Amino acid sequence: MFIQTESTPNPATLKFLPGKEVLREGTADFRNAEAAAEASPLAGRLFEIAGVTGVFFGYDFITVTKDGPDWQHLKPAILGAIMEHFMSGAPVMASTAPASQAGDTGEFYDKADEELVLTIKELLDTRVRPAVAQDGGDITFRGFENGTVFLHMKGACAGCPSSTATLKHGIQNLLRHFVPEVQQVEQVA
Repeated sequence: MFIQTESTPNPATLKFLPGKEVLREGTADFRNAEAAAEASPLAGRLFEIAGVTGVFFGYDFITVTKDGPDWQHLKPAILGAIMEHFMSGAPVMASTAPASQAGDTGEFYDKADEELVLTIKELLDTRVRPAVAQDGGDITFRGFENGTVFLHMKGACAGCPSSTATLKHGIQNLLRHFVPEVQQVEQVA
């Protein structure tokens, strides 16, 4: 098994491509060892490596966020854990619950804005999320209120130094262009 790695705009996050499907549907974002171990054997195994502070699963990639040690010291242990997991045939997720719902909270918007929200979500799904996935992350819609779109950033995007620029200059400008009612974009946890 050959696992490729790619850097991301976030220097504390590295993207791992195992050459296999990781999650068939949705994404999963883990920020602590306890939740990871309960929900995913693979995420639990990765959190056992000293210095790992975040694990994110996409369709065909895994991003790992670190705190402390250099990648040259962490990368071999992470590659070994991913390879051992896939070679064992164990499932990535412990349950059959949809991964995209892990840690998600409800959306909020006025029902009168439903058509606008559908347009915003379509733009996010077709133009924003594929580009963000290339960088090892994901962005999900959380709400729309008084001209402000609220988005949740996951994976490599969470805590990325360039995330503010991505939100304000990239996503905000795109949404304003196609949906004039959008005045600004804000990040929510």
